[in-house]
Amino acid sequence: MNERPFTIFVIEDDEWYNKLLVHNLSLNPDYVVKSFLSSKEVFAPAGEVPDVVTLDYRLPDGKGEEILQKIKRHYPNAEVIIISEQENIETAVELLRLGAYDYIVKAKDVRDKLLNTVNNIRKNIQLKIRIDHLEKEVRKKYDFQRTIIGESPAVKKVFDLIEKAITTDITVTITGETGTGKELVAKAIHYNSKRKEGPFVAVNVAAIPSELIESELFGHEKGAFTGAVARRIGKFEEAKGGSLFLDEIGEMDFSFQAKLLRTLQEKELTRIGSNALIKTDCRIIVATNRNLKEDVKNGKFREDLYYRVFGLPVELPPLREREKDVLLLAKYFIDLFCKENKLEGKKISEDAQKKLLNYNFPGNVRELKAIVELSVVMCNGSDISANDITLSAPDGFPDILTEGLTLWEYDLRIVNMYLKKYDNNIKLVAEKLGIGQSTIYRMLKGE
Repeated sequence: MNERPFTIFVIEDDEWYNKLLVHNLSLNPDYVVKSFLSSKEVFAPAGEVPDVVTLDYRLPDGKGEEILQKIKRHYPNAEVIIISEQENIETAVELLRLGAYDYIVKAKDVRDKLLNTVNNIRKNIQLKIRIDHLEKEVRKKYDFQRTIIGESPAVKKVFDLIEKAITTDITVTITGETGTGKELVAKAIHYNSKRKEGPFVAVNVAAIPSELIESELFGHEKGAFTGAVARRIGKFEEAKGGSLFLDEIGEMDFSFQAKLLRTLQEKELTRIGSNALIKTDCRIIVATNRNLKEDVKNGKFREDLYYRVFGLPVELPPLREREKDVLLLAKYFIDLFCKENKLEGKKISEDAQKKLLNYNFPGNVRELKAIVELSVVMCNGSDISANDITLSAPDGFPDILTEGLTLWEYDLRIVNMYLKKYDNNIKLVAEKLGIGQSTIYRMLKGE
């Protein structure tokens, strides 16, 4: 990850001691060590940038404090180790305050101390490089234009909403059926926002028992209740400076919703067993596959909390409404699966494409991923055929023909199913089914 060699500048006017330091440091073949007898030479345009500078405190061409500050200005990322004959604590403290990494006295053990200090600096630099690399990879991974695969109008609308979400700290509510990728969108929003350097903390509300949700989100003090053997930091505090993702918020216990509302409004919380107020600093992203508006009407979700978390709504379309995105996603998952398992690439045959496009995908993108991964395993050649694809229902249609209904009864069932799906919007249902609104009215009247 770091192709540039680890470079050390040694500034020491005593030629013998300079050679001694250079010799000891050069014992490590990974180090490139450069020798300087004065500070002026260090600032000559040589094109090299040091990772570490060892600086003799007493040089004939300047005071230690002044040279240190000049080095920090000229090479802001370099760590400076002061090497001095003095054991003056006040001087050492002042130099450390000005930015020196360490202060080493010229003594018998100077070699060991210097090598240990340089080794620690190198480890810290390598760790920082690794962290920077990982952060770049994470941002690349959640570049939503790459990770949310699709070209359909429905997905482009989601892209537009994500673009709006990443410019501010507005609360975001992500809705959609199970398997549509709500957490992926939440991460895309976080890792492209100004809070990307902070943590992304995800909580599946549905997976936490109602009696533990307060402790999980707010934390608790030692001894707050039976089993609280130590203080615990809650998810709100963990997400400080970042984003808190509350998945399946519609499953939250009604009695706790008032406490969550207060925390969101006041931006402060109290751990269980404490009276101290703790300020919160995190962006809230929530997700649900429920109709929260209906839950409010039915008394299952607080109306005031609903309006507090609603913010910017991002509705994820089901896969069946994403047209040929099915084939784009299928190819992406197949290529990824083959790469991860070191398999030769596979293509989707025309009959297999038709089979996928005719399927309803009740499990959405998650189901498609599972289906195509299995198809790769089942495929014997380079082309995935329709026979290699196993669907949960034949050709995507439920097996209702065995019920022996009349054609009119089947038609009525389809109309009712679409009315339920589109919130009794008769105009929209008529457009989807390609029939007149008057036909739907007549069918509902039993004519």
